[in-house]
Amino acid sequence: MQRREFIGLIGAAVSLWPVAPRAAQGNTAKIGLLLLGYPDPAIFLKGLRNGLRDLGYDEARNIELVIRSAGGHQGALASLAAELIRLNVDIIVAYPTTAGVAAKQTTEVPIVVYGGDLEATHLVAGLASPGGNVTGISGATADLAAKNLELLTEMLPKVRRVALLVNADSALRAALLEHTQAAADARKIEIKPVLVGSSDGLEADFAGIESWGAEALLIHPALPQKLIADLALKRRLPAVSPSLAFCGVGGLAAYAPDIEALAHQSATLVDKILKGRKPAELPVELPTRFRLIVNMKTAKAIGVNIPPPLLSRADEVIE
Repeated sequence: MQRREFIGLIGAAVSLWPVAPRAAQGNTAKIGLLLLGYPDPAIFLKGLRNGLRDLGYDEARNIELVIRSAGGHQGALASLAAELIRLNVDIIVAYPTTAGVAAKQTTEVPIVVYGGDLEATHLVAGLASPGGNVTGISGATADLAAKNLELLTEMLPKVRRVALLVNADSALRAALLEHTQAAADARKIEIKPVLVGSSDGLEADFAGIESWGAEALLIHPALPQKLIADLALKRRLPAVSPSLAFCGVGGLAAYAPDIEALAHQSATLVDKILKGRKPAELPVELPTRFRLIVNMKTAKAIGVNIPPPLLSRADEVIE
Protein backbone atom coordinates (compact mmCIF):
# COMPACT_ATOMS: atom_id res chain seq x y z
CA MET A 1 0.00 0.00 0.00
CA GLN A 2 1.34 3.47 -0.90
CA ARG A 3 1.97 6.06 1.79
CA ARG A 4 -0.79 8.42 0.62
CA GLU A 5 -3.34 5.58 0.64
CA PHE A 6 -3.12 4.99 4.35
CA ILE A 7 -2.12 8.37 5.75
CA GLY A 8 -5.67 9.50 5.09
CA LEU A 9 -6.88 6.86 7.52
CA ILE A 10 -4.89 8.24 10.45
CA GLY A 11 -7.83 10.29 11.63
CA ALA A 12 -10.07 7.25 12.03
CA ALA A 13 -11.65 6.83 15.45
CA VAL A 14 -9.93 4.47 17.85
CA SER A 15 -11.04 2.80 21.03
CA LEU A 16 -9.35 2.59 24.41
CA TRP A 17 -7.68 -0.34 26.08
CA PRO A 18 -10.10 -2.05 28.50
CA VAL A 19 -7.89 -1.13 31.47
CA ALA A 20 -6.53 2.41 31.69
CA PRO A 21 -2.72 2.31 31.54
CA ARG A 22 -0.59 3.57 34.40
CA ALA A 23 0.30 6.78 32.56
CA ALA A 24 -3.40 7.65 32.30
CA GLN A 25 -3.74 7.07 36.05
CA GLY A 26 -0.87 9.45 36.88
CA ASN A 27 1.52 6.66 37.87
CA THR A 28 4.97 5.83 36.55
CA ALA A 29 4.78 4.03 33.20
CA LYS A 30 7.24 1.19 32.68
CA ILE A 31 8.61 1.18 29.10
CA GLY A 32 10.57 -1.89 28.03
CA LEU A 33 13.19 -1.40 25.32
CA LEU A 34 14.25 -4.50 23.39
CA LEU A 35 17.36 -3.91 21.27
CA LEU A 36 19.31 -6.22 19.00
CA GLY A 37 22.47 -4.22 19.60
CA TYR A 38 23.38 -3.40 16.02
CA PRO A 39 23.16 -1.08 14.38
CA ASP A 40 24.46 0.72 17.49
CA PRO A 41 21.27 1.59 19.42
CA ALA A 42 22.78 4.72 21.02
CA ILE A 43 21.35 7.07 18.36
CA PHE A 44 17.94 5.39 18.54
CA LEU A 45 17.90 5.68 22.34
CA LYS A 46 18.87 9.35 22.15
CA GLY A 47 16.06 10.13 19.73
CA LEU A 48 13.47 8.18 21.74
CA ARG A 49 14.47 9.86 25.01
CA ASN A 50 14.34 13.30 23.41
CA GLY A 51 10.95 12.52 21.88
CA LEU A 52 9.52 11.36 25.20
CA ARG A 53 10.96 14.41 26.96
CA ASP A 54 9.36 16.72 24.39
CA LEU A 55 6.02 15.04 25.12
CA GLY A 56 6.32 15.71 28.85
CA TYR A 57 7.84 12.45 30.09
CA ASP A 58 10.62 12.45 32.67
CA GLU A 59 12.64 9.39 33.77
CA ALA A 60 12.90 10.90 37.23
CA ARG A 61 9.17 11.49 37.50
CA ASN A 62 6.67 9.55 35.38
CA ILE A 63 8.41 6.90 33.24
CA GLU A 64 10.90 4.10 33.82
CA LEU A 65 12.95 2.77 30.89
CA VAL A 66 13.80 -0.91 31.25
CA ILE A 67 16.52 -1.51 28.63
CA ARG A 68 17.53 -4.97 27.41
CA SER A 69 20.07 -5.36 24.59
CA ALA A 70 21.16 -8.62 22.97
CA GLY A 71 24.55 -7.11 22.15
CA GLY A 72 24.20 -8.25 18.55
CA HIS A 73 23.35 -11.85 19.47
CA GLN A 74 19.98 -12.45 17.85
CA GLY A 75 19.44 -15.72 19.69
CA ALA A 76 19.26 -13.84 23.00
CA LEU A 77 16.29 -11.69 21.98
CA ALA A 78 13.53 -14.17 22.81
CA SER A 79 14.65 -14.61 26.42
CA LEU A 80 15.14 -10.85 26.85
CA ALA A 81 11.64 -10.23 25.51
CA ALA A 82 10.26 -12.82 27.93
CA GLU A 83 12.08 -11.06 30.76
CA LEU A 84 10.47 -7.72 29.88
CA ILE A 85 7.07 -9.40 29.84
CA ARG A 86 7.72 -10.93 33.27
CA LEU A 87 8.69 -7.48 34.56
CA ASN A 88 5.17 -6.33 33.67
CA VAL A 89 6.17 -3.48 31.39
CA ASP A 90 3.32 -1.34 30.06
CA ILE A 91 4.73 -1.25 26.53
CA ILE A 92 7.69 -2.66 24.59
CA VAL A 93 9.67 -0.55 22.12
CA ALA A 94 11.66 -2.84 19.80
CA TYR A 95 14.56 -1.97 17.47
CA PRO A 96 15.08 -3.27 14.80
CA THR A 97 12.79 -5.81 13.03
CA THR A 98 14.30 -8.92 14.62
CA ALA A 99 13.68 -7.47 18.08
CA GLY A 100 10.07 -6.83 17.09
CA VAL A 101 9.64 -10.44 15.99
CA ALA A 102 11.01 -11.63 19.36
CA ALA A 103 8.74 -9.25 21.27
CA LYS A 104 5.66 -10.51 19.46
CA GLN A 105 5.69 -13.69 21.55
CA THR A 106 3.20 -11.75 23.68
CA THR A 107 -0.20 -10.67 22.41
CA GLU A 108 -1.05 -8.82 25.61
CA VAL A 109 1.63 -6.12 25.84
CA PRO A 110 1.43 -3.32 23.25
CA ILE A 111 4.53 -3.12 21.05
CA VAL A 112 6.03 -0.26 19.03
CA VAL A 113 8.62 -1.41 16.48
CA TYR A 114 11.03 0.49 14.32
CA GLY A 115 11.91 -2.07 11.68
CA GLY A 116 12.80 -2.67 8.07
CA ASP A 117 9.31 -3.60 6.84
CA LEU A 118 6.61 -4.37 9.37
CA GLU A 119 4.16 -5.70 6.80
CA ALA A 120 6.56 -7.93 4.85
CA THR A 121 7.76 -9.51 8.10
CA HIS A 122 4.16 -10.10 9.25
CA LEU A 123 4.52 -7.99 12.37
CA VAL A 124 1.37 -6.20 11.27
CA ALA A 125 -1.54 -7.27 9.07
CA GLY A 126 -1.40 -4.02 7.10
CA LEU A 127 0.01 -0.52 7.27
CA ALA A 128 -3.32 1.26 7.63
CA SER A 129 -4.83 -1.26 10.07
CA PRO A 130 -2.05 -3.16 11.86
CA GLY A 131 -4.36 -5.42 13.87
CA GLY A 132 -3.04 -7.24 16.93
CA ASN A 133 -0.79 -5.56 19.48
CA VAL A 134 1.94 -4.15 17.21
CA THR A 135 2.39 -0.85 15.42
CA GLY A 136 5.39 1.32 14.71
CA ILE A 137 7.49 2.77 11.92
CA SER A 138 8.34 0.78 8.81
CA GLY A 139 11.74 1.78 7.44
CA ALA A 140 11.31 0.15 4.00
CA THR A 141 14.77 -1.43 4.25
CA ALA A 142 14.13 -3.76 1.31
CA ASP A 143 13.29 -0.81 -0.95
CA LEU A 144 16.26 1.11 0.41
CA ALA A 145 18.61 -1.78 -0.38
CA ALA A 146 17.64 -1.32 -4.02
CA LYS A 147 18.26 2.44 -3.67
CA ASN A 148 21.72 1.73 -2.26
CA LEU A 149 22.43 -0.53 -5.22
CA GLU A 150 21.61 2.47 -7.43
CA LEU A 151 24.02 4.50 -5.31
CA LEU A 152 26.75 1.93 -6.00
CA THR A 153 26.17 2.12 -9.73
CA GLU A 154 26.36 5.90 -9.63
CA MET A 155 29.75 5.70 -7.90
CA LEU A 156 30.93 2.74 -10.00
CA PRO A 157 29.21 2.86 -13.41
CA LYS A 158 31.09 -0.22 -14.64
CA VAL A 159 30.24 -2.46 -11.68
CA ARG A 160 28.73 -5.79 -12.76
CA ARG A 161 29.17 -8.11 -9.76
CA VAL A 162 27.82 -7.19 -6.33
CA ALA A 163 27.73 -9.42 -3.25
CA LEU A 164 24.72 -8.91 -0.98
CA LEU A 165 25.43 -9.76 2.66
CA VAL A 166 22.23 -10.61 4.53
CA ASN A 167 21.56 -11.74 8.09
CA ALA A 168 20.63 -15.39 7.59
CA ASP A 169 18.08 -15.27 10.43
CA SER A 170 16.43 -11.98 9.49
CA ALA A 171 12.67 -11.96 9.03
CA LEU A 172 13.29 -9.41 6.26
CA ARG A 173 15.68 -11.64 4.31
CA ALA A 174 13.28 -12.75 1.55
CA ALA A 175 11.93 -9.24 0.85
CA LEU A 176 15.41 -7.75 0.82
CA LEU A 177 16.68 -10.36 -1.65
CA GLU A 178 13.64 -9.92 -3.88
CA HIS A 179 13.86 -6.11 -4.10
CA THR A 180 17.62 -6.10 -4.61
CA GLN A 181 17.47 -8.77 -7.31
CA ALA A 182 14.83 -6.82 -9.21
CA ALA A 183 16.96 -3.66 -9.11
CA ALA A 184 20.05 -5.64 -10.18
CA ASP A 185 18.24 -7.29 -13.11
CA ALA A 186 17.16 -3.88 -14.37
CA ARG A 187 20.81 -2.79 -14.43
CA LYS A 188 22.25 -6.06 -15.72
CA ILE A 189 24.16 -6.59 -12.48
CA GLU A 190 24.87 -10.06 -11.13
CA ILE A 191 24.02 -10.46 -7.44
CA LYS A 192 25.57 -13.02 -5.12
CA PRO A 193 23.50 -13.42 -1.94
CA VAL A 194 25.67 -14.29 1.07
CA LEU A 195 23.70 -15.47 4.11
CA VAL A 196 25.69 -14.50 7.18
CA GLY A 197 25.06 -16.80 10.11
CA SER A 198 27.55 -15.39 12.62
CA SER A 199 30.40 -12.92 12.96
CA ASP A 200 32.83 -15.82 13.28
CA GLY A 201 32.11 -16.91 9.72
CA LEU A 202 32.64 -13.53 8.07
CA GLU A 203 36.29 -14.14 7.15
CA ALA A 204 35.24 -17.26 5.24
CA ASP A 205 32.31 -15.36 3.69
CA PHE A 206 34.69 -12.69 2.41
CA ALA A 207 37.04 -15.33 1.01
CA GLY A 208 34.11 -16.72 -0.98
CA ILE A 209 33.13 -13.23 -2.13
CA GLU A 210 36.65 -12.58 -3.40
CA SER A 211 36.79 -15.95 -5.20
CA TRP A 212 33.51 -15.13 -6.94
CA GLY A 213 34.98 -11.85 -8.16
CA ALA A 214 32.78 -9.32 -6.37
CA GLU A 215 33.44 -5.72 -7.34
CA ALA A 216 31.34 -4.18 -4.56
CA LEU A 217 29.21 -5.06 -1.53
CA LEU A 218 25.70 -4.25 -0.34
CA ILE A 219 25.25 -4.76 3.41
CA HIS A 220 22.09 -5.59 5.38
CA PRO A 221 21.82 -3.24 8.41
CA ALA A 222 21.16 -6.17 10.81
CA LEU A 223 24.80 -7.28 10.61
CA PRO A 224 27.94 -6.19 12.54
CA GLN A 225 28.61 -3.02 10.59
CA LYS A 226 32.11 -2.17 11.87
CA LEU A 227 33.50 -5.65 11.39
CA ILE A 228 32.17 -5.77 7.84
CA ALA A 229 33.41 -2.24 7.07
CA ASP A 230 36.88 -3.25 8.28
CA LEU A 231 36.90 -6.43 6.19
CA ALA A 232 35.74 -4.53 3.12
CA LEU A 233 38.38 -1.84 3.61
CA LYS A 234 41.09 -4.46 4.03
CA ARG A 235 40.12 -5.95 0.65
CA ARG A 236 39.53 -2.54 -0.99
CA LEU A 237 35.92 -3.44 -1.75
CA PRO A 238 33.43 -0.56 -2.04
CA ALA A 239 30.57 -1.24 0.37
CA VAL A 240 27.26 0.54 0.98
CA SER A 241 24.37 -0.08 3.35
CA PRO A 242 20.89 1.31 4.07
CA SER A 243 22.23 2.19 7.53
CA LEU A 244 23.74 5.59 8.34
CA ALA A 245 25.79 3.96 11.09
CA PHE A 246 27.74 2.05 8.42
CA CYS A 247 29.51 5.20 7.19
CA GLY A 248 30.43 6.20 10.72
CA VAL A 249 32.41 2.98 11.17
CA GLY A 250 34.19 3.08 7.81
CA GLY A 251 31.61 2.09 5.19
CA LEU A 252 31.85 3.91 1.86
CA ALA A 253 28.33 5.32 1.61
CA ALA A 254 24.77 5.01 2.86
CA TYR A 255 21.32 6.25 1.96
CA ALA A 256 18.88 5.64 4.79
CA PRO A 257 16.29 7.16 7.11
CA ASP A 258 17.47 9.40 9.91
CA ILE A 259 17.34 6.98 12.86
CA GLU A 260 17.35 9.68 15.52
CA ALA A 261 14.40 11.42 13.85
CA LEU A 262 12.54 8.11 13.53
CA ALA A 263 13.11 7.28 17.18
CA HIS A 264 11.76 10.72 18.08
CA GLN A 265 8.77 9.92 15.85
CA SER A 266 8.33 6.57 17.65
CA ALA A 267 7.87 8.44 20.92
CA THR A 268 4.58 9.85 19.64
CA LEU A 269 3.22 6.33 19.18
CA VAL A 270 4.39 5.37 22.66
CA ASP A 271 2.62 8.43 24.06
CA LYS A 272 -0.66 7.59 22.31
CA ILE A 273 -0.60 4.00 23.60
CA LEU A 274 0.26 5.03 27.16
CA LYS A 275 -2.75 7.34 27.01
CA GLY A 276 -5.03 4.48 26.01
CA ARG A 277 -4.92 4.08 22.23
CA LYS A 278 -4.79 0.60 20.67
CA PRO A 279 -1.79 -0.38 18.52
CA ALA A 280 -4.23 -2.29 16.28
CA GLU A 281 -5.80 0.98 15.22
CA LEU A 282 -2.70 3.20 15.03
CA PRO A 283 -1.50 3.14 11.39
CA VAL A 284 2.12 2.21 10.81
CA GLU A 285 4.09 5.32 9.93
CA LEU A 286 6.76 5.74 7.26
CA PRO A 287 10.03 7.68 7.39
CA THR A 288 9.83 11.24 6.17
CA ARG A 289 13.49 12.20 6.43
CA PHE A 290 16.34 10.44 4.60
CA ARG A 291 20.05 11.19 4.54
CA LEU A 292 22.88 10.45 2.13
CA ILE A 293 26.33 10.09 3.72
CA VAL A 294 29.62 9.55 1.87
CA ASN A 295 32.86 8.60 3.60
CA MET A 296 35.60 10.28 1.57
CA LYS A 297 38.31 8.89 3.83
CA THR A 298 37.28 5.37 2.83
CA ALA A 299 36.85 6.38 -0.82
CA LYS A 300 40.44 7.61 -0.96
CA ALA A 301 41.76 4.54 0.88
CA ILE A 302 40.23 2.13 -1.66
CA GLY A 303 40.72 4.29 -4.74
CA VAL A 304 37.12 5.20 -5.56
CA ASN A 305 36.47 8.55 -7.21
CA ILE A 306 33.11 9.88 -6.03
CA PRO A 307 31.33 11.84 -8.79
CA PRO A 308 30.98 15.56 -7.87
CA PRO A 309 27.19 15.58 -8.52
CA LEU A 310 26.75 12.82 -5.93
CA LEU A 311 28.92 14.66 -3.42
CA SER A 312 26.86 17.81 -3.94
CA ARG A 313 23.73 15.90 -2.95
CA ALA A 314 25.23 14.36 0.17
CA ASP A 315 23.85 15.50 3.50
CA GLU A 316 27.17 14.66 5.13
CA VAL A 317 30.66 14.00 3.81
CA ILE A 318 33.10 12.32 6.20
CA GLU A 319 36.64 13.57 5.49
